[in-house]
Amino acid sequence: FCAVNCLDQHVRKSPESVALIWERDEPATEVRITYRELLETTCRLANTLKRHGVRRGDRVAIYMPVSPLAVAAMLACARIGAVHTVIFAGFSAESLAGRINDAKCKVVITFNQGLRGGRVVELKKIVDEAVKHCPTIQRVLVAHRTDNKVHMGDLDVPLEQEMAKEDPVCAPESMGSEDMLFMLYTSGSTGTPKGLVHTQAGYLLYAALTHRLVFDYRPGDVFGCVADIGWITGHSYVVYGPLCNGATSVLFESTPVYPDPGRYWETVQRLKINQFYGAPTAVRLLLKYGDAWVKKYDRSSLRTLGSVGEPINQEAWEWLHKVVGDSRCTLVDTWWQTETGGICIAPRPSEEGAEILPGMAMRPFFGIVPALMDEKGNVMEGGDVSGALCLSQAWPGMARTIYGDHQRFVDAYFKAYPGYYFSGDGAHRTEGGYYQITGRMDDVINISGHRLGTAEIEDAMSSHPAVPETAVIGYPHDIKGEAAFAFIVLKDNVGDSDMVLSELRSTVATKIAKYAVPDQILIVKRLPKTRSGKVMRRLLRKIITGGAQDLGDTTTLEDPSIITEILSAYQKHIDKRAAGQ
Repeated sequence: FCAVNCLDQHVRKSPESVALIWERDEPATEVRITYRELLETTCRLANTLKRHGVRRGDRVAIYMPVSPLAVAAMLACARIGAVHTVIFAGFSAESLAGRINDAKCKVVITFNQGLRGGRVVELKKIVDEAVKHCPTIQRVLVAHRTDNKVHMGDLDVPLEQEMAKEDPVCAPESMGSEDMLFMLYTSGSTGTPKGLVHTQAGYLLYAALTHRLVFDYRPGDVFGCVADIGWITGHSYVVYGPLCNGATSVLFESTPVYPDPGRYWETVQRLKINQFYGAPTAVRLLLKYGDAWVKKYDRSSLRTLGSVGEPINQEAWEWLHKVVGDSRCTLVDTWWQTETGGICIAPRPSEEGAEILPGMAMRPFFGIVPALMDEKGNVMEGGDVSGALCLSQAWPGMARTIYGDHQRFVDAYFKAYPGYYFSGDGAHRTEGGYYQITGRMDDVINISGHRLGTAEIEDAMSSHPAVPETAVIGYPHDIKGEAAFAFIVLKDNVGDSDMVLSELRSTVATKIAKYAVPDQILIVKRLPKTRSGKVMRRLLRKIITGGAQDLGDTTTLEDPSIITEILSAYQKHIDKRAAGQ
């Protein structure tokens, strides 16, 4: 179903139109792939999967960076009715293994190595390490991004050689509208990541419609979403939405600052990109390098700019609009989630020339009916109100379940406000009825657009033998949006605390990913707890965000003197950092 809508229908009409422009890590070495070529590659890969025992309903892990072969791998799974789970190629072996085991994947598809920002990433080594702990894996299909040889073991199959033997035609499996299309793991406020399930028809319809209408996509446009395919943004607005609409979609393999901070805008000029969809964290980073890097390049092809991943702050919005877009491009700040499958709130579509307010998602998309809830669970009416952002009716793109744990799905999204989907985000509704997202309401932090449960970082740090207790919170960071701050308690007999801190950083990098490593770690004698033993993270957040004068109700604290103790340790920490800079 999805593969036919994304490929076959366009191949019948215009086989030589360009489906993908692969903007490789090395600038000005882009590769164009037509719809006909992408269909042939997809069919060869689909036949290879079938030959290696992958059947309808089987799960396939894709651990690959942004590349045409990764897109073909997704579509090949869809073509034969297998379920793909793309795992971001920045995750550690332990994170990869956890996801493979949860999904009970039969096959992993990967590259020998990846390239990003001029650096080589040892993908195959990470897969080898992960697969040792994955009993369900029967085959590892290894493609080549570089010419370097890697160790090939008993499970490993050289992918390009196998594909060359296969027929470039593969009859698509006939799928039901509610059959699984893919799973994508997302962090929750408690422990293990959740494998969210998206199904065939509703998801594709929603991705295609939002892509066309939110970004004003027109036939012949070059659509540039710079997200990684390991996230939902890459699924919906690099792969499924654009390809269903017959668009030319840019695959961006590199980073915003490689080889210099003009990379995005040089790419816009060279590829004549019409829509640019990126994350606030990259915008904030580039803003610091000044306007010259932007103005150096011709951006006149741009019509629509989009922001995704977290609420965009006013300064970044203004810079993107005025400097990058020359104050003439439509700027859409989009709110949505892995769970929603596609954009739910955005300034467009709307009447011709309707106003767009800075840093605001504003208007619900067709069929999206938001509701703001107060602390007692009542719907808040009217304007100028803030509350928990819920959606009050179903929409085609919504996730259907958490793989293997439907009760967790119900508890996570439908229990807090019965009859409503709870997003986990807070929002403000203006007098004019427009929505502004205020950020996460639970223990989930958003680091550079990566959603991460504080519990995941705590679990990783607590595995260190010298650390009996830890509490992690998010705090505002001027580039990443949020960063992680860890409070740790050490056992009494620990000699070299600096050594422990270094080990903790590498533990988090190994167990989760490098971006999850806390920016700051503070050693404290104990954590502030209630009489029932619950850590009061609210107080820790206030201490590090400068709100220590107004800590609110602390009557439930087991020992109020702990506040002075932590404040004193935190002050020494600040002084030490200031002296070191």
